[in-house]
Amino acid sequence: MVTVSAVLVFFVVSLLLIQFLKVQWMRRRLPPGPTPYPFFGNLLQMNFKIHHEHLKKMAKSYGNIFTLWVSNSPVVVLQGFQAVKEGLTVHAEDVAGRPQEVSITFMSHGNGVMFSNGHLWKQQRRFGLATMRKMGVGRKSQEYRLQEEACHLVEYLQKTNGKPLDPTMPVVHTVANVICSMIFGHRFSTEDENFHHLIESIDTIIAFVNSISFHVYEIFPWLARHFLAPFKKAKSSLDFVKALLAKEVESHKEKRKPDENQDFIDYYLAEIDKTKGDADATYDEENLIQAIFDLFIAGTETTATTLCWALLFMVVYPDVQEKVQKELDAVLGCSHVFCYEDRKKLPYTNAVVHEIQRYSNIVLIALPRESVKDTELLGYHVPKNTIIVANIDSVLSDPGKWETPDQFNPGHFLDKDGNFVNREAFLPFSIGQRVCMGELLARMELFIVFSTLLQAFTFTLPEGVKEVNTKFVFGGTMKPHPYQLCAIPR
Repeated sequence: MVTVSAVLVFFVVSLLLIQFLKVQWMRRRLPPGPTPYPFFGNLLQMNFKIHHEHLKKMAKSYGNIFTLWVSNSPVVVLQGFQAVKEGLTVHAEDVAGRPQEVSITFMSHGNGVMFSNGHLWKQQRRFGLATMRKMGVGRKSQEYRLQEEACHLVEYLQKTNGKPLDPTMPVVHTVANVICSMIFGHRFSTEDENFHHLIESIDTIIAFVNSISFHVYEIFPWLARHFLAPFKKAKSSLDFVKALLAKEVESHKEKRKPDENQDFIDYYLAEIDKTKGDADATYDEENLIQAIFDLFIAGTETTATTLCWALLFMVVYPDVQEKVQKELDAVLGCSHVFCYEDRKKLPYTNAVVHEIQRYSNIVLIALPRESVKDTELLGYHVPKNTIIVANIDSVLSDPGKWETPDQFNPGHFLDKDGNFVNREAFLPFSIGQRVCMGELLARMELFIVFSTLLQAFTFTLPEGVKEVNTKFVFGGTMKPHPYQLCAIPR
């Protein structure tokens, strides 16, 4: 018995030693970084979270490009504006891949736009951008959708009669219905059970993506699948969303008329018909459902979270709110229907919207990239299939690029004469070939909804509430802690 135990111990120690030596050999040409442990890499040192504060500390020790290990895989981290910009643009095509790790495969199986690669990704992304243009993104036809949803939100808030409310759900419903109108060709009633379940499911999936459970699943997938409750919950949510999307696709197939494309699903089904028999085409129902899922995830969670921060900042900084309202009233009046072009006449309001995005910083770490071939990043050799992570937080709070990075300051986007100025370090939508496909839609939505709300209401803290928590809740996106406000009609 002792002999068997000794052999087993020897075997385990040998395995750990071999793994340790293998990682040390791989480390020799990569950027520097903390020493990884066998199997876990640096996850133990980071408490199983790739947290921006951990990355900031490591950058002080190892520089603005360094290597972390997630299990046995190296992750090259880019820190600060210059490193992120150079790392993702100098050899942009070389770093345009997405990792196909266990957890990523769970989300997409390599289909759609967000997590696909190669020819499939290029074709799906090109089609997505072209279709969004056809549906009017950036033009008046899309603005009507945004104005309609902003009006629905105003009507909802008016019914509260200035009483305290948590704005999260009405804001999420507004943003989700913008995407639903684009993808499905119809909006949902706020009482619709499927709509509520869809939003809750998306929230569950996003929360799972930046949790300890996510990394446990990456290292021990079999264990997580069978015993990890957060994984089971995320899987159930994913299954519900995909089933709902599949039902919408079937409904479109039954009702659609040739040459009468109204929404994203119509355009995609037409493309499937058009490219039948084309060996290079990647258009099929599996990719359609995943592309819809990607658009919904990207277009709902981020914009809704930013608007929730926007309202919170207005109650925390009432002087900023008052200044925005004075500009809106003086330039456009009290009953104007906002369009995206109005931002050019409203430099302070535009600056506030940009500063809300910068300061709320809802996506601390951009979605991971992967090198598609051996390449060089900031003077370091990076082998093919290496994961690359850009710390967007370190860009939006880079002290070399922002005068007061740790303060809410709309002046970051204004010159001495009060004119709006773009800043090169404003990269909430990332940079390079994987820049957010819905950037223009998000910019339009934030400006139109925010301006419409501040024209209609003054937002205040409930009576007796003197302060509110402005720290974020760490997750897939950085949400504010639950809060209440009063929407006082102007």
